[in-house]
Amino acid sequence: MRDFEKLSVFFSEIQPKKPELITLYDLQQMVNWIADLGISARSQARIISGIRNFYTYLIIEDIILDDPTELLELPKLGKKLPEFLSIEEIDALKNAVDVSKNEGHRNRAIIETLYSCGLRVSELINIQITNIYFDEGFIRVIGKGNKERLVPISPYFEKEIKLYLPQRLNQEAKAGHEDFLFLNRRGKQLTRVMIFTIVKNLAKKINLAKNISPHTFRHSFATHLVEGGANLRAVQEMLGHESISTTEIYTHLSDDYLREAILSFHPRNNQINK
Repeated sequence: MRDFEKLSVFFSEIQPKKPELITLYDLQQMVNWIADLGISARSQARIISGIRNFYTYLIIEDIILDDPTELLELPKLGKKLPEFLSIEEIDALKNAVDVSKNEGHRNRAIIETLYSCGLRVSELINIQITNIYFDEGFIRVIGKGNKERLVPISPYFEKEIKLYLPQRLNQEAKAGHEDFLFLNRRGKQLTRVMIFTIVKNLAKKINLAKNISPHTFRHSFATHLVEGGANLRAVQEMLGHESISTTEIYTHLSDDYLREAILSFHPRNNQINK
């Protein structure tokens, strides 16, 4: 209703006109007015979406015959990059876990798995013990669309999981939850909400200024890989992205890194060096 109010104010006070007489040009003028108010592009897009729904209603009710919003363009939205963590911040979060508590080793293993493997929350809570292959050095992950992929495991991951496993294997699991790696105190598979709570509480405990979520570890995983020189195609495979254009979101590299990459690999620069 607040978004619709913008339409109402503009065509009652700024440029008086009945809704059924408003044209595409009129709406474009209204969008310009909204932009001049300093409203962000994302909020502008939401307002336009609400107005489109309003005109869809007018057509359904036979109040108007043509929809003037049909060619109304949305403002271009820049990609909003989520926060990512330094390795020092990730270690600080892990070290903030109280391992004297029953859930201590479990929570450390959760943080390390999120970062070392770059998993989505849904993938994390669905890890099965029988899908961890320490000898081969990978875990089998079920991603979006029920697609499977193999994710290499790090020594840090192996260490934290092996510290947690004895406790996990001694825990009584509810029927249907026997093979899940991460369980709550009632012996059931952890929920997405619980993972969010664990991360938020740890961030609060170390007074982390950044607004983070479990996905922040996935973003950090990809960022550190690319900055370390990993091929974008390899990162795509690790993340389980169907399109490499999705992976490109994770390549918000520093200007220095980009400059170094261009100077090192562009043939023109190599010719000059010779």
